[in-house]
Amino acid sequence: MSRSLKAHILLILVTLVWGATFVEIKDALSDISPLLFNAVRMSLAAAVLALIYLPHLKELSAPVLRSGALVGVFLYLGYEFQTAGLKLTTPSKSAFLTSLSVVLVPVFLRLFWKSNITTRTVLSVAAAFIGLYLLTVPSGPGQRGLGDLRSVNLGDILTVGCAIGFAFQIIFVGRATSVHSFQAIAFLQAAVAAVLMFISAPLLETIHVIWSTKVIAAILITGLLGTAAAFTIQAWAQQFMAPTNTALVFALEPVFAWIVSYLVLGERLGWRAIAGAVLILAGLVFSEILGGAQLPALSADSQQA
Repeated sequence: MSRSLKAHILLILVTLVWGATFVEIKDALSDISPLLFNAVRMSLAAAVLALIYLPHLKELSAPVLRSGALVGVFLYLGYEFQTAGLKLTTPSKSAFLTSLSVVLVPVFLRLFWKSNITTRTVLSVAAAFIGLYLLTVPSGPGQRGLGDLRSVNLGDILTVGCAIGFAFQIIFVGRATSVHSFQAIAFLQAAVAAVLMFISAPLLETIHVIWSTKVIAAILITGLLGTAAAFTIQAWAQQFMAPTNTALVFALEPVFAWIVSYLVLGERLGWRAIAGAVLILAGLVFSEILGGAQLPALSADSQQA
């Protein structure tokens, strides 16, 4: 088996795990508060990454620490918004809304780094945002057109915040790993996020936990497979895959999430929500494959995230 084929297969499996964990986490949140769940699973991931990448962590310079900390802040924000939102919205909707992060990347690159943005990217972003509206604002009884805005819940809004956080995380990971080792950045972002999660949990929520089988299973699956193993596999696989192929594989995550949610929870999307999901998926794929913006070039004097 060629390395390229092995890389594709492994990355598809990683994406399947990511998609399936939306249902796993949704189920676990009945027995554990969201921010505590994040703190425990991210700490587990950070500990495992520290063991895996120990040789790369013996000498961490100040620039590496700054870059890793910045990435970790946005990783923290992305996960906190996502998990808090998932408690209030459905797994498939959470997955599709989270996927907006990839579409938001070229928008933020244009706004904050003045990167070029193509017409195709503009159309992709427009399609994704129309899809966002259709997915989160269903039509009410006897209503058409704009739909029933009152049906948008806090979980939907929090998950959009998650997409914004992950979009900046994607950008800063790209900037950081262009000048620092991916091993150090992978560990530092998880470690910083874990610390912030433990600090904020008692401040932002009433902590509660029942150490049930589903909570322990969710922590192990998301911490070991969804974070530690996934970060490692992704870093290895992308050495042998074209960026467009990687984007296509990642676009399968919300699809996997909906399939698992349908099989496990019996979740069904109406035609309006399905149309919205398709538009988001189309915007995601075409933004990356046809019009994706590149990370801003770093000069010799500005190679710090």
